[in-house]
Amino acid sequence: MPNLIRCLDSLARGIDCFTEWTGRLIAWLTLAMMVLTCTVVVMRYFLETGSIALQESVTYLHSLLFLLGAAYTLKRGGHVRVDILYQRFTPRIQALVDAVGTLLFLIPVCLLILVFCWEYVANSWAIHEVSKEARGLPLVYLLKSLLLIMPLTLLLQGLAEFIKNLLFFFGVGGGHVGEQQEGMV
Repeated sequence: MPNLIRCLDSLARGIDCFTEWTGRLIAWLTLAMMVLTCTVVVMRYFLETGSIALQESVTYLHSLLFLLGAAYTLKRGGHVRVDILYQRFTPRIQALVDAVGTLLFLIPVCLLILVFCWEYVANSWAIHEVSKEARGLPLVYLLKSLLLIMPLTLLLQGLAEFIKNLLFFFGVGGGHVGEQQEGMV
């Protein structure tokens, strides 16, 4: 049994490491998005010109930031908690609630997103969907692929959270992220 616990703990740590690394990398997209937005504004109001491709780039970056940053937010405890009773529970019971919530809500929702988006994304790839704007970006099918990548990364991080919470609940290791971690980046 200790080997299984070590293996599960290693798996959770590996997923955490991947999520942390990708989350920190994705956070830099905020800076790129800000620079592009300022460029679009300067071009439009000072140079009296515009670029549909640049405007769409801001939308693409915004989508990348939020869809690929969801797992990082989960890892860091930055998601919204609605349960007013949760805060009164002991950390051990909070870990159990989080584990059960992962099984009953997070995993099924991620699987539903995958199922319902699969054909939508596949159709976009089949025609190599491009922007409806004449000078827009020709990568709409790649953007829509994020609808499949987001639930996959959330499932991975959900698995890590489930493992850590169960190990913590049973007192054999793991960790519990009951509250938001400071310094998200």
